[in-house]
Amino acid sequence: MMLNSLSVPAVTNQGAKLHHVIQAVDFLGFALSNLKVKPTNLPCRLQRRHPSCIIRLLAVHRRNSTIRTLTFAIPNESDQLESGSFYGCADDQMHLPLEDNENSNHSDAEVVSSLSYSEADLAHTVELLGKQGSLLDKIKAIQLHVLASEQWNASQLQLCHRNYLVSATNLIHYLALRCLDVEQLKDDLSLIGLVNLETANSHVLASLTASIQILENLKSTSLNPEEHIIGGLFSQKGFDQQKYSAFTIPTIRKKASFNRELLLGPPQDSRTTHIMVTIGEEAIESETFITDLIKAGMSIIRINCAHGNPSIWSEIITRVRKSSQMLEKPCRILMDLAGPKLRTGKLKPGPAVMKFSPKKTAAGNVILPAQVWLTHREAGPPPPHLSLDAVIFVDDQEFLTKLEVDDTLRFCDARGKKRRLKISRKFHVFSGTGYVAECSRTAYVQSGTRLYMKGKKVRFPVGQVVDVPATERSIRLRVGDLLIISRGSSSGEDELSASTSGAHRVTCSSGYLFDSVKPGEPIAFDDGKIWGVIQGIGISEIIVSITHAGPKGTKLGSEKSINIPQSNIHFEGFTSKDVMDLEFVATHADMVGVSFVRDTRDIVVLRQELEKRKLPKLGIVLKIETKSGFEKLPLMLLEAMKSSNPLGVMIARGDLAVECGWERLADMQEEILSLCDAAHIPVIWATQVLESLVKSGMPTRAEITDAANGRR
Repeated sequence: MMLNSLSVPAVTNQGAKLHHVIQAVDFLGFALSNLKVKPTNLPCRLQRRHPSCIIRLLAVHRRNSTIRTLTFAIPNESDQLESGSFYGCADDQMHLPLEDNENSNHSDAEVVSSLSYSEADLAHTVELLGKQGSLLDKIKAIQLHVLASEQWNASQLQLCHRNYLVSATNLIHYLALRCLDVEQLKDDLSLIGLVNLETANSHVLASLTASIQILENLKSTSLNPEEHIIGGLFSQKGFDQQKYSAFTIPTIRKKASFNRELLLGPPQDSRTTHIMVTIGEEAIESETFITDLIKAGMSIIRINCAHGNPSIWSEIITRVRKSSQMLEKPCRILMDLAGPKLRTGKLKPGPAVMKFSPKKTAAGNVILPAQVWLTHREAGPPPPHLSLDAVIFVDDQEFLTKLEVDDTLRFCDARGKKRRLKISRKFHVFSGTGYVAECSRTAYVQSGTRLYMKGKKVRFPVGQVVDVPATERSIRLRVGDLLIISRGSSSGEDELSASTSGAHRVTCSSGYLFDSVKPGEPIAFDDGKIWGVIQGIGISEIIVSITHAGPKGTKLGSEKSINIPQSNIHFEGFTSKDVMDLEFVATHADMVGVSFVRDTRDIVVLRQELEKRKLPKLGIVLKIETKSGFEKLPLMLLEAMKSSNPLGVMIARGDLAVECGWERLADMQEEILSLCDAAHIPVIWATQVLESLVKSGMPTRAEITDAANGRR
């Protein structure tokens, strides 16, 4: 459980090590804090006979916005213990998880038995942060603080794989720097043109060392010798120069580049970033779809295991490998495990009917006939420059080859209405011929519709329409509507239905939802497009009142996300489906995406599964999409670094915004970027990137700047 106070034992003799004073401090717990509000300085009260340190910390319970008291004790002039305390208040302060035994089976960090710095030096280092001392002494104090944090977490670092040791150590340095209030120091450094600590995330120690060396060179010989309190980095007793030779800025940059290319591959066409495209079953409906994507710059393809099945995934991957080899452009494959995500159940598809209509004026006059692509199934996709209203496949290619421009095809649509298609253009495509036909009246076409070409005396059959896709079923929800969520099977499809009260009804196969929610809690659907409040719960039903939807209502369809951000839900981090899908991923993909990671236990289970299958080269992408995953990201990174697998992080902004609030999203993604920069881990910027461009062909202004930020 979370400790309500922190007790710091006093040191009463010169020979005692300073780590006894600070042994209760967990530096890894400083992980995440509000970007706008920083903790106070770490002052130190140093006595001549009894050196001891008061470390002022701000602690906030993660779930409750309550004031926490941190207590301390020091000897006074009469050698009596003098206690004191201070108060840190709730949400705007630093998160300090001192201990959380309910959610973790191991200690977040351990304190080593000895430090390589003398008690007096380290105590004075901390004291300098609270004084108006020289800029050089303050930088040296921070440097010693950073090095000390590395020593305090030495046992944790020793568990990291050698490939990640430098990166993990720099992450510890970064977290140690973040727990200090260095705002004034940043201003002082910028005034003399020295390093900006905001941009030193990936090489903290090297940046501090460079600043010290520059300040030493600028130091005047007239300075008071008493100000020479702490020696430079390389004058520290017992300092391992060979160990820290790997922490130079050029070496660090090479390490970050190596980690990036190990996971994602080298950038292509002089780009500094990769383009990842998420695709599904639609990719196998066209022979050239994947090839066109690779030509356009896609270097990573993403498959979500929550949709489709192994046969579809296998076909997609086969086409990716073939197109990549043909174009001589590498394209890596990321497969996301579904994870314990809550989704609406599958709805039975609607009728297999296709509607197309001409464009009309407000008065109902036709200004442009409907543009229909007419071809054989195997002929390939239409030219990309065409703007089409429908695509119709005809079963007989021989009859299609006889068509010419200005020919007219006649048919009866699904309602029995007589309609015409006039051939306006002819194209030679991938493996056949295609036509653009125009229709001046609304028509409904279904599989089995027969097309005829009228002759002088008889009608010549051209062919029969095939493979008309079924329409996707959905329900339209408006503010004030009632929605009933009922337990459903994980297999099979559900009919759309309405209860006698007129409420809409959907299903959810996960029992976690029904076991965790309470009346009055908010619930969101489809990445927050629809919001509601839970009105009532039963064993197998949940009643929701819709509180937010579009002005004309918002559609809710099959397999759409369900989020309950305020519910205390306990998921199984690695599901049985994930284990089965991992077998396929291991033999077909370059990377595996781990959805809804919440704490280090999820990483431990994944590492065990990978070790069991002997997969040391399979890339791991941690998808950060929950509040818990965000708060425990530093610990999860250190846990993942215990294996040699290439490692990356995905900012899954859809679920993350719903779970934590869209108003916090910008700060949270900046925090994740900074943490991963410090750990030398590549980041995937995901969810709604250039979504308007994909759907309408024109990006919004916000999307353009968003994509530009994504280049980081």
